[in-house]
Amino acid sequence: MKREALQKLELSDEQIDKIMAMNGADIEKTKSSAGDVEAIKQENESLKTQIADRDKDLKSLKKQAGDNEDLTQKYSDLESKYKADTEELTHQLQETKLNSALDTVLGGAKVRNPKAAKALLDMDKVKLNDKGELEGVTDQIDALKKSDAYLFDEGTKTGYNPKGGDGSNDNDEVQTLVDAFKN
Repeated sequence: MKREALQKLELSDEQIDKIMAMNGADIEKTKSSAGDVEAIKQENESLKTQIADRDKDLKSLKKQAGDNEDLTQKYSDLESKYKADTEELTHQLQETKLNSALDTVLGGAKVRNPKAAKALLDMDKVKLNDKGELEGVTDQIDALKKSDAYLFDEGTKTGYNPKGGDGSNDNDEVQTLVDAFKN
């Protein structure tokens, strides 16, 4: 900034002196921070060099790992282990879905003891289709209803009256026993 430019603005000498002092302080401040800028530039260059060295080291390590049979074998082992684990979890999930669907069907058939009924079913013939429906279980449940009807709750049957079950054939033998123990 030049004094002549400030004089053209018709500022007083006192105002011009204050402005020039402030401008001089700003210039000195900038000069002192220029040293900081140089330090920052040097640090920046140093960091760029370190990053380049690191990238070279990583590429070298990657090449070594690619050639290393031991690492390749470990990778293959882990890959096969994860594949087997995934297959096992998928199988367990399918088994759980099948058991849940079977429990629902047995509940609908009014089975008294689902565990006992499952034991009598041929589970190799029971399959779960893509829609989540069971196949091969209805025929087996119908056969169980005929062969092991006691497993199913079919409500109360009318007309079943065992002999002496209504109390009409009771005699006084019980009373006689009671009298015998009174003595």
